[in-house]
Amino acid sequence: MSDVRTERPAWLEKPKPLTQGAKGLALAATVLAVVIPLWVVIATSFAPDAQVSANGGYALWPREWTLHAYDLVFSGGQITRALVVSALVTLVGTLLSLVCTITLAYALARPGVVGGRPVMIGILFTFLFPAGMIPSFLVVNSLGLRNTYTALFLPVLVSAFNLVVMRGFFQGIPAELFESAKLDGAGELRILCTIVLPLSKAVIAVVGLFYAVGYWNDFFRALLYLDDQSMWPVQTWMRTYVVQAQNQLVQVGGATGEQVDFAPQTVNMAVVVLATVPILVVYPFVQRYFTKGVLTGAVKS
Repeated sequence: MSDVRTERPAWLEKPKPLTQGAKGLALAATVLAVVIPLWVVIATSFAPDAQVSANGGYALWPREWTLHAYDLVFSGGQITRALVVSALVTLVGTLLSLVCTITLAYALARPGVVGGRPVMIGILFTFLFPAGMIPSFLVVNSLGLRNTYTALFLPVLVSAFNLVVMRGFFQGIPAELFESAKLDGAGELRILCTIVLPLSKAVIAVVGLFYAVGYWNDFFRALLYLDDQSMWPVQTWMRTYVVQAQNQLVQVGGATGEQVDFAPQTVNMAVVVLATVPILVVYPFVQRYFTKGVLTGAVKS
């Protein structure tokens, strides 16, 4: 018998201690770069106003934990309404976007669809050359969508990137499943609902997360299409308070005639925390699908 030596691929070899140490240091540095700023925001929102003012606008650890900033935020009522608006826009927009993206991606993934190639070329064209701000505004205005919540999700209902990822995932489903279902007399809608969707939980979760984060974080569309500030979502108000350093919310909250002393940074950070927490709560539930959904859709597209 001949002595045949088989070499293992480099990625299957056990890493050296120096390599493991370098990876650990890089991972620790990355985690600290993310966690420290987030902690400073949270700590500042709970810190007393005097401490924040004395420290130049930030607090690494509150001397006394207080909800004063959050009381000011919710006493005005604007942020409470804005959170409800953001939640409804995100929920409705994500559901509609998923329905449109799934149905269109399924149609484009099926072989022999009439007009499928021209439609796909048109979608890719919009992906490479998106419409500008002025044309989008003119279209929304001409359709009578200004000052309506529909303008926050209808113009961006389908993302070309998400569509390509989901189409690639659908194309990777074995064709034998479709043939067997057709032999049993199933139509396209039944095939989609009973075969394709149960097998596509990973990509649906990932695309849904992309849509939800996009709707939740969008502030510019409200500035562009909503003239009534009471209709603004929370991200638009956060931009108003944090970037422009406007504190109308505190003025409304303290409209009883009393002189309210506060550090603007505590209110700003409280708004940031309120705008960030929902996404942080949702993400862990779809994180396990994230890598699988993105890689599968991208590789097979």
